[in-house]
Amino acid sequence: MRTVRALTAALLAGAALFGPAAVPVLADSPTPTPSGSASAETAGPTEAGTTFRTAAFFRQGQQATAEASTGDYLYWVFPADTGQRPTVTASVTLPESAVRHGASTWRIDVYDGLRRRQPCMYGMQSRTAAREAATVELACTLRPVRPWADTWDDDPLPGSYYVRLTVTGLPEDDLGQPFAARIGAVSAEEGGAYAGGGSLAAPLVPGATTEDAATADGTSAVEARAPEDGWSSGWWSDRWIWTAVGGALAALAGIGGYTLTRGSGRPPRVPPAA
Repeated sequence: MRTVRALTAALLAGAALFGPAAVPVLADSPTPTPSGSASAETAGPTEAGTTFRTAAFFRQGQQATAEASTGDYLYWVFPADTGQRPTVTASVTLPESAVRHGASTWRIDVYDGLRRRQPCMYGMQSRTAAREAATVELACTLRPVRPWADTWDDDPLPGSYYVRLTVTGLPEDDLGQPFAARIGAVSAEEGGAYAGGGSLAAPLVPGATTEDAATADGTSAVEARAPEDGWSSGWWSDRWIWTAVGGALAALAGIGGYTLTRGSGRPPRVPPAA
């Protein structure tokens, strides 16, 4: 009984030490939990680029807006780090239905820092709006960002992610009509479930390296494109917590087993002679 009580007390102490971080997540939902400052929408850029090179930069949690003509390609770029599963959303405000001649189909595509198009796990990245519709809503949830990948793999890697918005189908007479767009991105933190055994030398930020000359405020080009709390090193994950907990439990089990074995091997106590 003393051994059982000791083991129970040790388990309770371990739970109090590691807290909720050591509790596994049993359910996964396609709806992301905002990380960092993503829960508070802040203003982002009010213009979009027209190519990858001129893409407008925004951070997760911000709302980027732009006005353009139907038929234009609009580009934005945001950072995503190791362990995040970004969800990109787009809202397009369409021209007045009275001046439109039919339905229109809109689409968002997401590319990583190597300009590889990333598939969507969830969401409607392409949707057709009827002539009477005032807006169209699009969404794309990417796969979790990994710290590294083999050269032949196309897994998402930490760095810049490009969003492209365009109309893919509409009556020819509707080309050139004005529309407004709103773009945002938030991430669910996946943690050690998708951690790897390595990390990139530097995040995939096109046209920038960690050795680039510092900008006017003293930051490098890579740092200027980093998330609000900076790039992670890639070595930490909650697997370290599980490793520590497992090691502690194994040690306690060994001590308990030794104590029980030693106690069972002792000869029975003989009462003293009268």
